[in-house]
Amino acid sequence: MKWILLPSLLLVAAYPSGGRPQHERMPNQPAPSGTSTPFFVRLSPGLKAVPPGGSVWLNCSHSCPLPVRSSLHTQLRQGNTLRGSGWVSYQLLDVRAWESKVRCVVTCAGETREAIARITAYKRPRNVILEPPVLVGHKYTLRCYVTHVFPVGFLVVSLRRGGQVVHFESLERFTGLDLANVTLTHVMRAGPNDLWQPLTCHARLSLDGLVVRSSSAPVMLKVLALSPASKALASASIAALVGILLAVGAVCVRRYLAVQTPL
Repeated sequence: MKWILLPSLLLVAAYPSGGRPQHERMPNQPAPSGTSTPFFVRLSPGLKAVPPGGSVWLNCSHSCPLPVRSSLHTQLRQGNTLRGSGWVSYQLLDVRAWESKVRCVVTCAGETREAIARITAYKRPRNVILEPPVLVGHKYTLRCYVTHVFPVGFLVVSLRRGGQVVHFESLERFTGLDLANVTLTHVMRAGPNDLWQPLTCHARLSLDGLVVRSSSAPVMLKVLALSPASKALASASIAALVGILLAVGAVCVRRYLAVQTPL
């Protein structure tokens, strides 16, 4: 497994999985009697999502009672083929492109018709993990891990404080065809109002109308990071407060002693 270190992002290849065949029973419809009689061609499922690297079975059915020529047009690698009366099932292997179009072409008595299916490969993140903030100097370092996600090029990772987005990154420049792990790192300042505010990491896959969202468990800022100037001001304020308390204490002690002294 290779690790590719990028500015604030880290990608790691993962492993694929497989699929199962599905067959469709041909519906009972009138068969054509010649070239002028319409006949149907159906490719199912019309839309299928698989894990990247997986396989899928597509069933091409038709209503032509005559001997036909049937073929599948696709850039995907084909595996086994199963045939029956009025149908052919095709196995497609190692699906890695985000979107692939497949055409089943049937010629019946000199007339050619086709049906189209769309195969998509995506994987929602297995985990979205936000580490507890690390205080370095007077800034916090936030680190979020998004594991086993595909396609990375459609992923947006964001950090939120309460309901407000404080940082996000779009990974559209990545075109890899493997499951990947992504690491997002962000350095931020925090003020008194940020104490005990929930921090969360969010991963969003926007897949041409399909939106897949995942988020981390919240973490809290429990210690306030102060700049050197703020620390100096806080130290001066504390020293002044201590001085005032000592002066007030001294006055109270003198008054107490004066009351206790006999005339």
